[in-house]
Amino acid sequence: MKDLKSIESASLKKEVPKFNVGDTVVIMVKIPEGPDKTRLHPFEGLVIAKKGNGLRESFTVRKVSYGEGIERVFPLHSPTIQSIEVIRSGKVKRAKLYYLRGKVGKHATKIESKKEK
Repeated sequence: MKDLKSIESASLKKEVPKFNVGDTVVIMVKIPEGPDKTRLHPFEGLVIAKKGNGLRESFTVRKVSYGEGIERVFPLHSPTIQSIEVIRSGKVKRAKLYYLRGKVGKHATKIESKKEK
């Protein structure tokens, strides 16, 4: 069991920013465009769920594009994620924001921001 944990800890990313459910983030994702070429594509949205721990940790990001809701699940320590940047911190009272799936327009994206002290 200790061997498994040591292998897991060796493959974890070191520079992962702290973010929570309700935060707006931009994820730069590597997309392969050929056998030897990749490009970076930004995915900006609201974090609606986090689950797991260690190497198996993942989070769900939701954005509304052209009136259609798009959700994407990212493994936190995936090699396809170049960087994660927190744009805005949100103040929420729930661990999962699945109720935003039924909201439209500003109601789907407006989350109170945390007050800085």
